Amino acid sequence: MKKYTYILLFLFTATISAQTALYNNGNFRIHEGGQIGFHTDLINDAPTDNNLGLAGFYGTEQLTVSGNVTPQFYDMEIALENNMQLDLGMDNTNNTNFIFGSIRTPLSDSDIFYNFVDVSFYSGENDFSKIEGYAAITNQQSFVFPIGDVQFLRPLILNSESINLFAKSAYFYENPNNPTSLPDTYNTATTDLDVELVNTFEFWKLEGTVSSTVTLSWNERSTVTSLTENVDEIIPVGWSKASQQWVNLIGSVPVGTLTEGFVTTAAFVPDDYEIITLGSSEDPFEPLSRDVLFIDNFFISVNGDGINDNFFIEELQDFDSNFLQIYDRYGLKVFEKTDYVDEFVGFSNLNNIPFGAEKGLPTGVYFYTIYIPEDDLNYQGFLYLSR
Repeated sequence: MKKYTYILLFLFTATISAQTALYNNGNFRIHEGGQIGFHTDLINDAPTDNNLGLAGFYGTEQLTVSGNVTPQFYDMEIALENNMQLDLGMDNTNNTNFIFGSIRTPLSDSDIFYNFVDVSFYSGENDFSKIEGYAAITNQQSFVFPIGDVQFLRPLILNSESINLFAKSAYFYENPNNPTSLPDTYNTATTDLDVELVNTFEFWKLEGTVSSTVTLSWNERSTVTSLTENVDEIIPVGWSKASQQWVNLIGSVPVGTLTEGFVTTAAFVPDDYEIITLGSSEDPFEPLSRDVLFIDNFFISVNGDGINDNFFIEELQDFDSNFLQIYDRYGLKVFEKTDYVDEFVGFSNLNNIPFGAEKGLPTGVYFYTIYIPEDDLNYQGFLYLSR
């Protein structure tokens, strides 16, 4: 049976600063299979919950969502050349598809955020399409916040010990000593004994009440060479609310090089810290003393031509056992295997990729780590995946 969209609302076109807007002061519902496209600003002063269809925001102009009632959409997609500006929050209950353009919220107002509710997820995020501002989750345990600034996607990976009733995060390409978007300052010279230096170029803000581990990544713009010339000394650090200083949050050995990599924290409660970023440890620092050896970088071309179709490391045949893990460039684990031989062919074997996993992992750079138990050896390197 054909499905239709029924819209029950009072709408009219208003002129605000010479731009038209769709004004909702009634109630509307998008039924299953229905679609509605917004090509103008939305002023929302009435409920938009219980939607099951698709709401799309399209066009060449910046669209603004404002009003007094937070709109809620089931499936949402954005294809805007000049982005979407949220002047109030927005809830998504199923899928957000980033086609082009970003969702922007004010970094100076953490009460305005894009909220992924319950099982909500997203797809298509990249440097040109993401959330520039605050993203939030409701009733989710693990999540990759698709946040960044105008230039780069700079996600934060959250793995919590239990379900978060609510948590939110934002990325700031600002100096924590004197941030332009926050009222307080966080002196990078005030550090705990095992913290040598703190990054002065970027930081993340994370709010939540559940003990969690967090993975932070860096790129060339992060300028970690200003912190250290030794990748093993890169650590995650947080500004402690209790001690009013930067403290070491290290939980894993850093993976990558001085221009690209990631590191994961030990478990901590986000609300115990104002902001978090990257730093360097005092040398020597025992948890980072484990040797990590680099072996070859690899090119994987999974196009079925019989050449480089899988990830094969000849040296692994010399050992009785191994444990291999593959991560994307932001630190999201996409594959792991004990006693690995050549099983990776460009697909994830984990359940943390909610959308498009059947199509395979996207083209790009990935990190791999290998642990050899019999000799207590750790290896890491890069692979480039092509399709």
